[in-house]
Amino acid sequence: MSVAHPACLPIDELLAQCDVRHERRSGPGGQHRNKVATAVVLTHRPTGVRAEANERRNQTENRVEALRRLRVRLAVELRGPTRGQTSPLWRSRVTGQRLVINPAHDDFPALLAEALDALVAADYDLQAAAAALAITATQLARFLRHEPSAWLRVNQGRRQCGLRPLH
Repeated sequence: MSVAHPACLPIDELLAQCDVRHERRSGPGGQHRNKVATAVVLTHRPTGVRAEANERRNQTENRVEALRRLRVRLAVELRGPTRGQTSPLWRSRVTGQRLVINPAHDDFPALLAEALDALVAADYDLQAAAAALAITATQLARFLRHEPSAWLRVNQGRRQCGLRPLH
């Protein structure tokens, strides 16, 4: 049985693996911001990956954003084994070699993790990874560009493999 990538876990399961801290932050927001600990800092215990959010004056909204950031960071930083075939989630998002996903959607981090795993398995060859994912190389590049840290990670990997960076 394969273990799910942390970016794919349901929110409650992911939170169970995290240390949650609430802090005060300075900056815009008036007195309320300085009196109430609205900043949320999440640390994924098994990996040490950390994310935080403090833009809002509402702790609940900051928690939602911190969770999203944590899932994206986990997707970018952790590589899992490839399964040899795409996941049911991935297949549900592919229509005629096009990947249909909005970066704001809850599935984005899980799909990002799967795409990056495929790229690593293909030694950062965009064509080979796209073929394994049943989409075009253009679709894969467009998808990866939605997350700047993923795009940077892919280009670092390509350089290490002696490939030219993607533009």
